Amino acid sequence: MTKIAIPSMGRGGINDYLNPRFGRADNFTFVTIENGEIVEVISKPNPASTSYGSAGIQASQIMGNEGVDVVIAAFLGPNAFNSLSALGIKIYRAPQEEGITIKELINLFLEGKLQALSNANVSQHFGMGGGMGRGMGRGLGGGGMGRGMGRGMGGGRRF
Repeated sequence: MTKIAIPSMGRGGINDYLNPRFGRADNFTFVTIENGEIVEVISKPNPASTSYGSAGIQASQIMGNEGVDVVIAAFLGPNAFNSLSALGIKIYRAPQEEGITIKELINLFLEGKLQALSNANVSQHFGMGGGMGRGMGRGLGGGGMGRGMGRGMGGGRRF
């Protein structure tokens, strides 16, 4: 028996589509294979998708907790790759084409048409994106007066 995890997007199920992002995928579809046949398909939301950082590591921990043997993903950063490898999970590269379904990926895996990844296939990346905020505050009280003004800018790259 082999349990496969694929980052996915959709309503949940074998006809969902591959999400090219691993750590920030909306969902994971878990497919159990026995004797070359699909015996179970379960889709679960990915709580790591909205984390501030280390989404790939958190998603890898989910794979370990779920007892996954194989991950099929289009893109994996070095943290996710190293975490999955440390857990003994085999990693295969999904084709980088839009609109490929979970069922199509499973068929490619069963036919031996997916390439095993031997290292990460995206460079280091950080954060969830950029944002800007401005605020201004003014307070009166206790016979004193206080004013404050603050500005903040944050930036990051999200893949």
